[in-house]
Amino acid sequence: MLIRIGYDLQFDLPAPAPMTLMLSVRPERRPTFRKPDDLLMEPYAPVTFFTDGFGNSCGRVVAPAGRARFTADAVVTDNGQPDPVAHDAIQHAVQELPPECLQFLLASRYCEVDVLQNTAWQLFGNTPLGWGRVQAICDFVHNHIQFGYQFARNTRSAAEGYRERIGVCRDFTHLAVTFCRCMNIPARYATGYLGDIGIPPVPCPMDFSAWFEVYLGGRGWTFDARHNKPRIGRVLMAHGRDAADVALTTSFGITNLAKFLVWTDEIQGD
Repeated sequence: MLIRIGYDLQFDLPAPAPMTLMLSVRPERRPTFRKPDDLLMEPYAPVTFFTDGFGNSCGRVVAPAGRARFTADAVVTDNGQPDPVAHDAIQHAVQELPPECLQFLLASRYCEVDVLQNTAWQLFGNTPLGWGRVQAICDFVHNHIQFGYQFARNTRSAAEGYRERIGVCRDFTHLAVTFCRCMNIPARYATGYLGDIGIPPVPCPMDFSAWFEVYLGGRGWTFDARHNKPRIGRVLMAHGRDAADVALTTSFGITNLAKFLVWTDEIQGD
């Protein structure tokens, strides 16, 4: 299938401000482009692109004072299949994990492994190792947190989400990631496009989405505590330890969001 993805983000700046941008699709997804996600900026300013420590594609720019607009409109191919499921995927002992997985067992800005360690073992200590344990975590988080855009708060941590029991997709993801790490399962935060493909239309504006990936059975697997079911058409943009590593835009100065529009739609084509 073909999926049209893109965004129109606009900011008002009282003065010029350096910004970093994480608005591109992950490099490994680029071979699936039918139309690339070239970043356009109005008014024009030179954007320098680089790859961060997690392999994400990033840009940096000094946005001029006034209205700054960032847009992209791309088309990607997708196999049209839901997220793969492997109920027999095993959990590895910590000493057997590849070195690159170890950082995804540790506490990070929004994932307080040390704070929730005892809670996690009380909740999930008797669940089956491997896939079953991650699914039990997703089931718990999905039922524990009430979703609502009005509950969004960009400083809410996993422990606060656990106590407050409200949030948006990033809060579901932070709590699930933290519980997985508490149970010695490497888990990393992921963000990208996720449209309403293969499900009834959702009566709310399209947004970027957050989910997570765990390392089981020698590879990474996608889980989604907010939706808690395999979905079609995920397009990964970035991954890291938590939301702090994958902010779509970061400004080093005052910026006021004036417009936020995202689209992820299945389209017809050859």
